[in-house]
Amino acid sequence: MTELPLTIALETQHDDVAVDRLHERTFGPGRYARTAFRIREQTSHERALSFTARVGTMLVGSVRLTRVRIGATPALLLGPLSVEPPFQSVGIGARLMDVALEAAKAAGHRLVILVGDEPYYAKFGFKRVPTGRVTLPGPVDPARLLVAELEDGAFEGVGGAVSA
Repeated sequence: MTELPLTIALETQHDDVAVDRLHERTFGPGRYARTAFRIREQTSHERALSFTARVGTMLVGSVRLTRVRIGATPALLLGPLSVEPPFQSVGIGARLMDVALEAAKAAGHRLVILVGDEPYYAKFGFKRVPTGRVTLPGPVDPARLLVAELEDGAFEGVGGAVSA
């Protein structure tokens, strides 16, 4: 874990420009072509479930959750999770993940999906979605489509297209 004086806080509208710049630096212009972005551009993320990380007054990380549906089932789409490159690999992303998932669970949400690297996200309870069970509005590597149950059994019988 990091020894940095890290502050995790709810994202506010005053963070929008800084978070957008962080996403630009960490993901580049190609982020707009990603399938998960297509969903996010259809609806706003949930401010009550989105967090920033700061060292002093400097924004060094961000995580957002967006309400979606998998077929008829409510869920959350996690992402982007981003950390400034000089601050990566010191636990900031993990702290943001823990806080966001705890907030989602406390708010009564049962499922979270994301497109990401299973080896990293598995430690937060994410597992690969069985191929073909969930579809997104664009291409996604099936090995990168992951789901976490915030309540045991929440993913049983769930399937279909993800929509905002």
